[in-house]
Amino acid sequence: MSLYEHFRKDEHPFVDQVLDWQRIVEEEYRPKLTDFLDPRQQKIVKLIIGEQGTPLLVFWGGHENAERKRALLYPEYVDPDKSDFQTALFELDYPRKFSTLEHRKLLGSLMSIGMKRDKFGDIISDQERFQVILAKEVADYVQMNLQAVGKTNVMLRELPEEDVLPFNQERDERAVTVSSLRLDTVLSEAFHVSRAKIKPAVMGEKVKVNWKVVDDPAYQLTEGDMLSLRGKGRCELVQFDGETKKGKYRLILGFPK
Repeated sequence: MSLYEHFRKDEHPFVDQVLDWQRIVEEEYRPKLTDFLDPRQQKIVKLIIGEQGTPLLVFWGGHENAERKRALLYPEYVDPDKSDFQTALFELDYPRKFSTLEHRKLLGSLMSIGMKRDKFGDIISDQERFQVILAKEVADYVQMNLQAVGKTNVMLRELPEEDVLPFNQERDERAVTVSSLRLDTVLSEAFHVSRAKIKPAVMGEKVKVNWKVVDDPAYQLTEGDMLSLRGKGRCELVQFDGETKKGKYRLILGFPK
């Protein structure tokens, strides 16, 4: 069986990239540090590299509960520590009494100064304070160029990693029954939005599956997929719980608190 048969077709280019990282470590006998990977990409790396034990593999995203992490693939002689991951924690200073920030606006502002999404990790907030994990190779550039989020002036201040804000990973779970595993069907049930409204949202690129835009309403979902609908939030297809006598699918969906 081909390795590629374990992954969706749109994931094959990333599989090729992981295999290339593996080749670098094995042939050049040196560590390979990746950019920030989303949880699905981390899972792919683990499936390809992690089970073999060569090269060795470890992840770090700037704090213990990070969602987005850098991977370090390394040969046996290396004894890695957190400094090898080259991450830096920054907090945004801004006039809190007169302004409010939003996660999506900060994300948009980072992208607008030319940042690629894989060069920064989690954006963490308690709704008043905002922090971002950056790859050290771009930290100086971001600190110099990120001067505003929307109409609010901001400054980035570096902090020790231990000063990261608490990161809430709790979620609520809900059992649902759906007629199919189509993207539009599951989204409609998850967020209580009619399929007539979901379809244009999907086709208008307002939906992501595993952190990538998917514009096909008929896209087939599988266990473990993370879904997001702009303006509504995120949910995970935690578990496929079998079929009913009428041929419908029982699912467990997870919603971040």
